[in-house]
Amino acid sequence: MEMDGRGSRPAEIETDSVSLQQGRSKFLYQFTQKNLPACKPVLSPAWVISIFFVVGVIFIPVGIVSLHASQSVVEIVYRYDAECVPEPFRINKLAYIKDDSIPKNCSKSLKIPKHMKAPIYVYYQLDNYYQNHRRYVKSRNDHQLLHGLNYHDTSSCAPEDVNHGLPIVPCGLIAWSLFNDTYSFFRGIDELKVNRKNIAWKSDRDHKFGKQVYPFNFQNGTLIGGANLDPNIPLSDQEDLIVWMRTSALPTFRKLYGRIEEDLDADDTISVELLNNYNTYSFSGSKKLVLSTSSWLGGHNNFLGLAYISIGASFLFIALVFLLLHVNNPRPYGDTTNLSWNWKPMSG
Repeated sequence: MEMDGRGSRPAEIETDSVSLQQGRSKFLYQFTQKNLPACKPVLSPAWVISIFFVVGVIFIPVGIVSLHASQSVVEIVYRYDAECVPEPFRINKLAYIKDDSIPKNCSKSLKIPKHMKAPIYVYYQLDNYYQNHRRYVKSRNDHQLLHGLNYHDTSSCAPEDVNHGLPIVPCGLIAWSLFNDTYSFFRGIDELKVNRKNIAWKSDRDHKFGKQVYPFNFQNGTLIGGANLDPNIPLSDQEDLIVWMRTSALPTFRKLYGRIEEDLDADDTISVELLNNYNTYSFSGSKKLVLSTSSWLGGHNNFLGLAYISIGASFLFIALVFLLLHVNNPRPYGDTTNLSWNWKPMSG
């Protein structure tokens, strides 16, 4: 009896295999013939009106909450590129920015309109700056940023790939044009410390910029683009560079400069000491300093809240129109009188 039991097992396995193959073949046949069971909801007028109404009722409160969160953000925007040019050079701003003998210091007082709770984010904003230009975006080498001088093929960085026969680290126009304006903040005689750490994405610091890669032969040419880099600090710790290297898709963009980790009270006056070094005058760009708090939704942006409210109001309006049409001209369920094949030709 035991021998028979053991001998029947291969037959059972073979039978199960055949059944499985038949099941797969049947499923494949039903799939190709579009005969698989499916949910086929019938959208009656009551269902359509209810769906539009529910979506509208949900979207409008979400939009109001999002808009309130955006409005709670306190933001100060100060454009300084024109005001920080000395009076004699305002006719020829390009000559001013290119002349290293002219001091680029500038002072400005800002009044705090509302209480600003820490952390207060400090951004610089550039307008009419096309970081998305094809030649500009391609002028970098991610392998060199990670491996440094161990990676030799930097042809994509031209014309900022080699200087005096030596490679440039980091190479390319993006790094070469690094933003170099600086800001200092004072409340009375006390300086407001700006935390410049952790302003770049952690994934960029850990995986895209080498911890043993140091700037080499950078900004040593005859034409200086922007900021210089400390050759004793690895690229993974040069967070200004990491932020700048993440190029923007739009010609107006903001990049994080640092964080003020002290609260600022309403009607406080803070003084800003800045160095107006960066050349935006040659392409009719502009520079702005931005101080901003944040909410649970992020920075100041009314678009999301207005979009939710607009869509919710539109859905409620459509639901009301459908309801009026259904009440004024009800139609029996399954009525086929208006179908084209039921139309009677007009008699001559």
